[in-house]
Amino acid sequence: MPETPLHQSLAGKAALASFRRRLVYLAIAGAAMVVAAMLYLASYGPLTMTMVVTVTLGVFVSVVLGGGLMAAGFFSASAGIDDAVSKVSIAAADAPEDAVT
Repeated sequence: MPETPLHQSLAGKAALASFRRRLVYLAIAGAAMVVAAMLYLASYGPLTMTMVVTVTLGVFVSVVLGGGLMAAGFFSASAGIDDAVSKVSIAAADAPEDAVT
């Protein structure tokens, strides 16, 4: 992966490490939710292969996608990416009309 200014700053490195750690926690939580869902469904009757595959994919993807989007939001805020975008937006809003085109 090429080095970017985000990777070179101390805040960027800390934010990236935190983001990766959150993704690992999400994968663990997703696996735990799959096990819990299987145990719950098994208490009502036998599990078919189709049920196991669909519940596994559905639960795991839902947990990881939802949590991953939240982690991406936290990463963006803690790495300072949001600040950079805000500065560009403010500068574009303050620019004269003919310079915006």
